[in-house]
Amino acid sequence: MTPRPGREASPLFVEATPEDASRSSGLWLFVDVGFSRRTRSCGFAVDDCPPEELTFGCLVQRTLDVVSSASTPINLLLEAPLSAAFNKNGNPTGRRIEKRGSQVRYWYLGPACVVLVAATYLLRQIREATLKEPGSTAPIRLFEGFASFKEGRGTSSHVDDVSDLRNVAWGRAGVPGKVVWADDLKMNESDTLRSAFAVSGMDLGVPPVVLVGEES
Repeated sequence: MTPRPGREASPLFVEATPEDASRSSGLWLFVDVGFSRRTRSCGFAVDDCPPEELTFGCLVQRTLDVVSSASTPINLLLEAPLSAAFNKNGNPTGRRIEKRGSQVRYWYLGPACVVLVAATYLLRQIREATLKEPGSTAPIRLFEGFASFKEGRGTSSHVDDVSDLRNVAWGRAGVPGKVVWADDLKMNESDTLRSAFAVSGMDLGVPPVVLVGEES
């Protein structure tokens, strides 16, 4: 697929298409990204396997193991901001999915910044590991997961988040949500979207978002 303007072509990370948002499009890896010194702050599941809770270090190693052994395209879904929005004045602004009524979960505020840093380290390690053996890794399609508005569920559960994101991504009944593509992420037409990782030298495009719940 032709890269978006300003994005470097990559043999490893490729842009997802609407046809890729299906159960049968490749190997799915679902990750609820966390960043903690001791606790199991990450959710993790491969395809239809039961979700697990892992520490960040364990998550990185398990992800690298899956990526290095995959023989089919990998759909890597990360519950973390993978794109950033800026208004016409160059200031950070929210994306449409990050506002529900009076509640906001903007990518540049509080906890979102923490998981963005964690996702940057994870993707950097994937990239560095695969650069050591060029051509040995199946292409990776990035999907962003967004399960920040937990209606009626109370305390966050990494296992529940991974399960819900998988159900929405695969179109299973029982969990409301949908896939939101880059063209529908802007709050205002004058906003600019870019890869959240361009600032760290990894322009990975603007992935589609698997959104859990209904938009306001």
